[in-house]
Amino acid sequence: MNIYSALQMGDYHTHHCEDDVLIKKIGSDQLLCAVMDGCSTAMDSHFASTLIRKILRKIAIEKGYKDLYENNATRTLDDHLKEIVQNLFKEMTFVKNHLMLDEKELLSTLIILLYDMNENKGVVLSIGDGVICINGEIKEFDRDNKPDYLAYHLHENFEDWYDGLQQKIFFDHLKDVSIATDGILSFTKIKKTDTEEKIDIPQYLMTERSFIDTDEMLNRKLKKLEHYYGLKPTDDLAMIRMIGSY
Repeated sequence: MNIYSALQMGDYHTHHCEDDVLIKKIGSDQLLCAVMDGCSTAMDSHFASTLIRKILRKIAIEKGYKDLYENNATRTLDDHLKEIVQNLFKEMTFVKNHLMLDEKELLSTLIILLYDMNENKGVVLSIGDGVICINGEIKEFDRDNKPDYLAYHLHENFEDWYDGLQQKIFFDHLKDVSIATDGILSFTKIKKTDTEEKIDIPQYLMTERSFIDTDEMLNRKLKKLEHYYGLKPTDDLAMIRMIGSY
């Protein structure tokens, strides 16, 4: 399996990239991937997305050690995902209270992917908006640019909130799976080039296979979009693409 990632500041942003990306193994069997998109109209949005990345990294490390000593034979992949999100919920609540943070300092979307390498099964959960591609099928989670951020619910009962989440997709047999923040939908012409050729950007980044032999596949594609097509994202972009072995 090959894993590619990209993180690029949007052309309309001048100070910080407000997105972030995480790829982290949990033990020897599971892989946790996530992309985060800080809310541009909130406070210190780069902090919110980076905080979630650092908390998820901590959770993955702790869970890896914990799973060594527990019998997880009866637990489903969804059970493991719920445990991760619950721990994130608790850590976010603690940090918010401990640092006396305003809710606006914690606004970030989250798309989280958990993949079991032994069973070749995965699940993707989107909290907020973004774009995913499961084996060639692209799906947009769009809330009219008004994401339902996790931070809005830290005062609620976790079980009730989690049970109401509906933007979840399960998949078997990973062939080509991508998760991306909604920056992937923000590309616009920023300079004149020699070509007037049109291109479907989500399809190009999420399904087309040029540059597959280099670890920098996504970054190479972004460079081609900029220099050949004259296109750049106006919003920040965080993306992970996983291509399985055939």
